[in-house]
Amino acid sequence: MKIDEFKVEEWFNKYEKWAKYDLADTCVESLSINELLNITANNDVSEIFTRKLNYGDIHGSTRLKIAISELYENQSIDNITITHGAIGANQLVIHSIVDLGDKVVSIIPTYQQHYSIPKSVGADVKLCFLKEANNWLPDLEELESLVGTDTKLICMNNPNNPTGSVIPDDMMERIVEIAQKSDAYILCDEVYRGLKHDGSPFTKSIADIYDKGISTGSVSKVFSLAGLRLGWIAANNKVIKEVNHQREYNTISVGMLDDYFASLAIENKEAIIKRNIDKVRKGKKILIDWLNRENKVRCVIPQAGTTAFVGYNLPLNSAILCDKLQNETGVMILPGEAMELDGYLRIGYGNNFEQLKTALDIFSDWLNK
Repeated sequence: MKIDEFKVEEWFNKYEKWAKYDLADTCVESLSINELLNITANNDVSEIFTRKLNYGDIHGSTRLKIAISELYENQSIDNITITHGAIGANQLVIHSIVDLGDKVVSIIPTYQQHYSIPKSVGADVKLCFLKEANNWLPDLEELESLVGTDTKLICMNNPNNPTGSVIPDDMMERIVEIAQKSDAYILCDEVYRGLKHDGSPFTKSIADIYDKGISTGSVSKVFSLAGLRLGWIAANNKVIKEVNHQREYNTISVGMLDDYFASLAIENKEAIIKRNIDKVRKGKKILIDWLNRENKVRCVIPQAGTTAFVGYNLPLNSAILCDKLQNETGVMILPGEAMELDGYLRIGYGNNFEQLKTALDIFSDWLNK
């Protein structure tokens, strides 16, 4: 199987290790094990040290799946399987559903898995581009035209990475209606679900509102535990059965320690999410203050997540801009070209706020020179 170069990951591989100021990071400040134990008031982990380091529960522990099911309105433990991060979840779903010649519609910008993996298995992939003029929300007429009546799978991301947009509930219902005309599945990457900045932090999940909706999530962003490499799929029983059939070939089980700490974190979601929303709001204020004083950039203010998609007013390719910026200042930003939209930059604002302020000031100085 041949697959396109993963542009975002290749950029990180090339630039992250020598960045002085990293504005490309997408996580809220990661938790240490001690911080996790303190925030969850768990002072007795002695039982974990008696465990033999064998394979964990094949499809995830019952404890973990119960905790994940409570992140949804209508999902039970039978509708959930555990994966190696959301990256493993997305790949398993696509490989379970998409065959040679199937039509797949992907709403982008999004994580590249959602269009490059279907392309790699020989699918006919159509792209529906979000637009800044539409506040980075889908154009439903365009989406309906692309989906038609012959689409196997619609891939989307809500809340959106990189723009931070949130699809309103009524628009989600319309997307479901569009999918139903094709009897299409909808794969919604929901790794930022739980980080909406105002009101309830949780957006509606596609798995709760559509019987062929498939939700993927992880503990990386919302729970600040990217190092656990633990994610999940929530979907109907037929999908979970087929995913688990595929899963036997690449997973066996996630690590038992990952399962344990993920269970602990999700069981204490209120405390961790409050901590992370507070941090994101602090970083967002720093970002907005910078946007208000920097006239060479523009941005639709993100409503969720940890990233903003910033347009700039320079006749310069985004990859060239980001390469020059880092070489001359040490500030790392992800170019929009890596997410198929040139003329934009993805900036993360979820942690290290002194660095965020300093790096944005350095970027302004560089822009104005």
